[in-house]
Parts: sequence; C-alpha cells; structure tokens
Amino acid sequence: MADDVRTPSGIPVPPVTRPADGAVDYARDLGDPGEFPYTRGVQASMYRGRLWTMRQYAGFGTAAETNARFKHLLDAGQTGLSVAFDLPTQMGIDSDSPRALGEVGRVGVAIDSVEDMHALLEGLPLDRVST
Repeated sequence: MADDVRTPSGIPVPPVTRPADGAVDYARDLGDPGEFPYTRGVQASMYRGRLWTMRQYAGFGTAAETNARFKHLLDAGQTGLSVAFDLPTQMGIDSDSPRALGEVGRVGVAIDSVEDMHALLEGLPLDRVST
C-alpha cells in the first residue's frame, strides 16, 4: 500500500488513527444524543424511548390514489409515510408537458400543484405519523 494516501481534496490520510490523534471538543463535535449537533441521534434515549418508524416508500398514479394507499398502509400498522414522486415531479416538469410523456404517475405520484399536495395528505394523521 502506498505511504502517501490522500483524499480527493488532497488531505493526507494516515494508515492508522487513534483517539489521541484528534482534537475533539465533546460538546462542539459530538454532543449528547438528542442535542445539537445531533451526531449521536436526534432522541436523547434513542430507540428505548421511541421505537423505529416503520414505513414503506410509496406513491403511484394520482394524489388521491396515493392518499388511499397511505390510508391502507396506516390501517395495516405502518407508523410513517415516505412519498415516492414520479420523475416529472422530481424534475420540476408539469404532467402535461410533452417532456413528461409516458412518465406521469409511473414510478411515483404526480404532483403539479399545492392542490395536489392537499389531495395527497387529505385526512392523514400528520400529527401522529412522521413523513
């Protein structure tokens, strides 16, 4: 192995590092769990106090169809929602654009307006599930 290993930015990488090699300010660089800078997690008791969120990445067709799917998943015990947007939505292209032909609602939900977001989230218990 080469002795002069560097990162893509040109920073030398030693072959071995030990705790004493770094000047770490615990409060500034690490902190306790649940406290800024959140390097040790966002919850003080981690998953002893709040269990992991169970979620399925979902979205297809229209906002109303995805809303119905989310309600079904929540009724089946899911505890969080992850929205899959279709490619035109991710690219900022309206569904009626010729550039979106064949991709609308194909691998995610098509969202073109604030009204679509209202339809997507209609009746979902956003105060009780993470999104």
